[in-house]
Amino acid sequence: MDHKRVAVLISGRGSNMAALIDAAKDKNYPAEIALVLSNRPEAGGLLVARAAKISTEIVDHVAFRNDRDAFERAVQAVLERYRIDIVCLAGFMRLLTGNFVEKWQGRMLNIHPALLPAFKGLDTHKRALDAGVSVHGATVHFVVPEMDSGPIIAQGVVGVLPGDTEEMLAARVLEVEHRIYPLALKLLAEGRVQIVGGQCLIDGAPVPPPAS
Repeated sequence: MDHKRVAVLISGRGSNMAALIDAAKDKNYPAEIALVLSNRPEAGGLLVARAAKISTEIVDHVAFRNDRDAFERAVQAVLERYRIDIVCLAGFMRLLTGNFVEKWQGRMLNIHPALLPAFKGLDTHKRALDAGVSVHGATVHFVVPEMDSGPIIAQGVVGVLPGDTEEMLAARVLEVEHRIYPLALKLLAEGRVQIVGGQCLIDGAPVPPPAS
């Protein structure tokens, strides 16, 4: 099997990174987590990656004094050095420029803790509770220059329960994230995803509705 080489970009504890690492331990999984890269030297996920014997790199955005192009050139150089095929964003708290995103078009995934297109941006669980929705969840999508707007490859749903707090809802959504991100990466690594007219097709068919 031709395993795709994956870089996971993190800024914090990297719980979705850990889910991808666990999935890739299966020798039949079509992707290898070849690199974990953080823009923050203190990111807890770096320790998790090192414990799993995965290469780690730090490109500290502070060193670039808000020069996003220079920061992204440094990140790109690392990705090229590791011969990366696919990039997975997992709590990576830097907005990427259109120039960088276009380099990775169709090869860069992000996970978002809401059922896109609802609740783009931050504080998704609070906003879902404030809006009184009955269902919430998570989305894996391709990264495009506009934030949280790329073609959707997988979604998972949780019910919003009476008395839910942000923390309770977030914990249930996180379980869904840890399930759907490895699935989405698997589909992409196996070459089963096409983007047609801004929509994902899986094995030639539209993405199925989100499962709970």
